[in-house]
Amino acid sequence: MNDTLNTPLAWVNGSDGPELGSIDVGFMALTDSASLIVAATQGFAQPYGLNINLHRQPSWTSLRDKLVNSELHAAHSLYGLMYAAQLGIGGPARDMAVLMGLNQNGQSINLSSALLKAGVITPEALDRRTHQSETQLTFAQTLPTGNHAMWLYYWLASQGIHPLEDVDSVVVPPPQMVEHLKAGRIDGFCVGEPWGASAVSQNLGFTLATSQAIWPDHPEKVLGCSLEFVQQYPNTARALVMAVLEASRFIEQSRDNRRSTAQMLSGSEYVNAPVEHIEPRLLGEYSDGLGNHWQDPHAVSFHRQGEVNMPWLSDGMWFMTQFRRWGLLRDDPDYLAVATRVQQLALYRQAAEALDINVPAAPMRSSQLIDGKIWDGRDPAGYARSFKLHALADAAPVVTER
Repeated sequence: MNDTLNTPLAWVNGSDGPELGSIDVGFMALTDSASLIVAATQGFAQPYGLNINLHRQPSWTSLRDKLVNSELHAAHSLYGLMYAAQLGIGGPARDMAVLMGLNQNGQSINLSSALLKAGVITPEALDRRTHQSETQLTFAQTLPTGNHAMWLYYWLASQGIHPLEDVDSVVVPPPQMVEHLKAGRIDGFCVGEPWGASAVSQNLGFTLATSQAIWPDHPEKVLGCSLEFVQQYPNTARALVMAVLEASRFIEQSRDNRRSTAQMLSGSEYVNAPVEHIEPRLLGEYSDGLGNHWQDPHAVSFHRQGEVNMPWLSDGMWFMTQFRRWGLLRDDPDYLAVATRVQQLALYRQAAEALDINVPAAPMRSSQLIDGKIWDGRDPAGYARSFKLHALADAAPVVTER
């Protein structure tokens, strides 16, 4: 796939070379692991003196535990996972590091074929079903503190459905979502691709909402590690970021590159799904299972001239506001201080500038979400308290894992 490499050799030679020649990196079977897999397998890491050993994980819980315990040097990770580990939510606190963003957009909320047959195909119909029936619907997400829980909760709340009171929430690993939907154990899910597209392709349900409809160009997966790894092996961390940045840029150079990436991802050692379930949404071509087809202007993106890869402080802060909103945090943390410690802006800037990738001067960005609220990082505590639907600080949600 990679025919030409223009490696800045200054980072490879002498004392700037990586302290480790080989590192173990985890990933989940998801389309948005693409840039990490391309970096590891298509010749982007070797010129930096680095060998990336990929390790597919069965669940986000497994990946989190291995990352926190240093069984993995780094990983394709959920933003929410990194900040929960940093704050000690769901386990002992450990200082973590977000090296760069891996992608934006590209997740989906799907409902079952049973709800389709019952005519529950709009947010309004779901709202009626949720509030008028004695039986609660069960929705799956991938980790209680993960991105998919936050997207699911945010979207449901924007429709007037309380995600912790009006529905049941369970945890299911991404590759098992379709099986659970087929078996009728869940009524819907929020997950990364290709599993939303796979459910549609198998006529097991439909996509009711995409994550980019909740927040266009939202933060999604990151390249994460412990802060100790960055401090102990700074050159290795920088080399890893540079390799993944080059791979991210490569994927977006052409539709053919995206197609070849989809073909590679379909392999049994990676996502292990038919290429026809991966490629369309990787190209931005959506079919929702209700007869609607569109080219999504905010489909999954891996680079976009560095906008995707920038470890924005405001992105990390947003996840903490949602932890606060839903009772996962009982008090407001020092949002900016925590994000400044986790987001490795200086290291990212070194890597990006060496590759002539623009680095925005401001570490914050502004976005408008589905409910009309503006998030810009300026008043995180006020933002967290501003929502009509929320959880009391002393009433943390109970979520079961399956």
